[in-house]
Amino acid sequence: MTITPEQIDVWRTARSEAQNLEFKEAKTQFDNTKLNKYCVALANEGGGFLVLGISNKPPRRVVGSAAFNDPVAMAAKLFKAVGFRVEIEEVQHPDGRVVVFHIPSRPKGTAYHFEGSYLMRSGEELVPMSEDQLRKIFAEGQPSWLDEIAKKDLSGQDVIQLLDTQTFFDLLNLPYPTDQLGVLQRLESEKLIYSVNGNYGILNIGAVLLAKNLRNFEGVQRKAARVVVYEKDSKSQTESDITGEKGYAVGFKGLVQYVMGKLPQNEVIENAIRKAVKLVPEVVIRELLANALIHQDYEFIGMSPVVEIYSDRVEISNPGKPIVPVERFIDGYQSRNERLADLMRRFGICEEKSSGIDRVIETAEILQLPAPNFLVEHQRTVVVIFGPREFRAMDRSDRVRACYQHCVLQWVLRKKMTNQSLRDRFGLSERSGNTISQIISEAVQQELVKNDPSAPDSRKYARYIPAWA
Repeated sequence: MTITPEQIDVWRTARSEAQNLEFKEAKTQFDNTKLNKYCVALANEGGGFLVLGISNKPPRRVVGSAAFNDPVAMAAKLFKAVGFRVEIEEVQHPDGRVVVFHIPSRPKGTAYHFEGSYLMRSGEELVPMSEDQLRKIFAEGQPSWLDEIAKKDLSGQDVIQLLDTQTFFDLLNLPYPTDQLGVLQRLESEKLIYSVNGNYGILNIGAVLLAKNLRNFEGVQRKAARVVVYEKDSKSQTESDITGEKGYAVGFKGLVQYVMGKLPQNEVIENAIRKAVKLVPEVVIRELLANALIHQDYEFIGMSPVVEIYSDRVEISNPGKPIVPVERFIDGYQSRNERLADLMRRFGICEEKSSGIDRVIETAEILQLPAPNFLVEHQRTVVVIFGPREFRAMDRSDRVRACYQHCVLQWVLRKKMTNQSLRDRFGLSERSGNTISQIISEAVQQELVKNDPSAPDSRKYARYIPAWA
């Protein structure tokens, strides 16, 4: 494609550098080794454009670049260095010369490396891809675990007996077919089962979603969700340890109800009336359970989503490391299991893309709970949801984490964080303005948030946006 000055201006208006865009000033030159690495990283992320001569910070002024004044020779050097062809285009923008590198996507099932390092971008940094990410790439084009066969050589009646087809149609708000063939055809159209010469087979995705009892599927039963309840705030004493039996879709409502029934209760006074409330709201449990079930890495055999309930918190974990950085859970979305996610949305179990985490954060703010903590541990993704805790009982990390999440949530809602909005989030009065300023300063120092460059140059009217925006 030919890039025009108008296209350059469209790119400049992007709120943040997109997955397929990278801006660099490079007024006079750009390091060749860094160029090679950026080309490899962008190719590994699906291809895109490296644009020189534009500031990478808003408002992204065109500063012009004198780098690579012989694009043909540079393209030949790049091909020799990285092993794939990159087109280089000069664009004469009214404000200066812009150099655009057209970087192709890597072939399916392949990742590029430079000097042995398989690279990707993380914020402003170039980092090696994780083993988990590489394994996923190299497995592309091969059947995923969800598409493998759970049970084969079945009759139509066997399928009906093994899967909860009635709940399947109820969840889709569809009338139950009048004959068995209609049921089987609908399941097959959703690619949950298959048929060969009059016999049927159930795929793993069909079993994991609709099984009446997961124990009937040897290769799937270890995916059943597990709920562990501890007596206090540590693992020293276990009250109960139960593993579910139903498929995720047909058993989701019961799973949520079971977890809610096991949560500790707190007494609060509301409108002069004492009432008992659960440690964590149901909407939070529901959204995070759905996320754990949907976004787990199904390639990890013998590992399942786990809910751990303590006296002061709930921890929900799932196998695999996230493919979206935890600091971008609120505004970002990418599912490793899109077909399963689509079915769960149609079943009404989860919300539209990325809105679930937004709702969790917003609920925590409304109820003035400590900010959830999203963690990546060994081969697992964990979210910790805390019960009620007064502001003075929150430590520095609690407060800074809440500040960052509030800032991102405001950004998603097309608003900006201010001292007042963060005070409201914590339920503090105007007298706590200095305390809030200290929290914001700490978040700025940790490069989590930054001053909004479009705000007035006044501490009183300062606004803040995420550091990556």
